Amino acid sequence: MTPQQLDHFARMIDHTNLHADASAADMKKLCAEAKQYHFKMVAINESQTQRCAEYLAGTDIDVGAAISFPLGQTTIAAKVFETEDAIKNGATEIDYVVNLTEVKNGNYAYIKSEMTQMVTCCHQHQLPCKVIFENCYLTKDEIRQLALIAKEVQPDFIKTSTGFGTGGATIADVQLMKQTVGAAVKVKAAGGIRSATDFLAMIDAGAERIGTSAGVQIIESLKKQA
Repeated sequence: MTPQQLDHFARMIDHTNLHADASAADMKKLCAEAKQYHFKMVAINESQTQRCAEYLAGTDIDVGAAISFPLGQTTIAAKVFETEDAIKNGATEIDYVVNLTEVKNGNYAYIKSEMTQMVTCCHQHQLPCKVIFENCYLTKDEIRQLALIAKEVQPDFIKTSTGFGTGGATIADVQLMKQTVGAAVKVKAAGGIRSATDFLAMIDAGAERIGTSAGVQIIESLKKQA
């Protein structure tokens, strides 16, 4: 595999550490690895935004703040406020979790309003917005309904999982999400993607961004492939 091909794959990775007990040293290590491997983004909890923005200053690596993470159980106003705060502190991408209670209530008007306000907030700052579905708690019809809303509202990405639920990304869910949104919205797969085989399978299924804490191992494995 050529250096150009490896860099192409590295630029599809959101290098992730969202653990509650992640220290400043852990964040410094995450950012150093992101610089070494030229990953697209570091995915971190919102409170780590300023620290990572400082570590990554002067690079083309984005700082991705996770909003209302991992449960999504905050109000729309709280999510917008947290987003504005993250952006003020240096975030250059936003991943937020939908309100799953309202999905289960069938309150798709609420979900559309939430998504619209979050996307508007991000796009006013010319920043991408990713919507986390947390598919392990959803039926296929609920996934489809969320994707249809996204097709209309047009966030930059819809995302399979937080990695903190009862399950992560699956090939079937990535395919369903991509088939539903078509070219209007990109798909990010996250949760349980730890090998080069899984990584390439998700891309083949339609994912254009991969969230993983195993990015270093994946790229090192790809280096060894012919």
